Amino acid sequence: MQLSGRHREYWRRNLHITAVLVALWFSVTFIPIYYARELNDIVVFGWPLAFYMGAQGSLIVYVVIIWYYARVMNRLDHEYGVQEDA
Repeated sequence: MQLSGRHREYWRRNLHITAVLVALWFSVTFIPIYYARELNDIVVFGWPLAFYMGAQGSLIVYVVIIWYYARVMNRLDHEYGVQEDA
């Protein structure tokens, strides 16, 4: 199947959004683990930052990433006319 220029633009933008969000996910998941000893000097809500990020902080970021992706992709789908019918 040959993709039109409009379809290629849609997928290019989709892949760009996905790449940025995966980079954010990677940062939130692995950087606090790698720098856990240094981050334990910072206290958030009475807990060391590395513990807070592992226990709750990263989960909050994951939910925000999912919400943002769904919002942006719905807008992108409407812009390119590929939205699902209700």
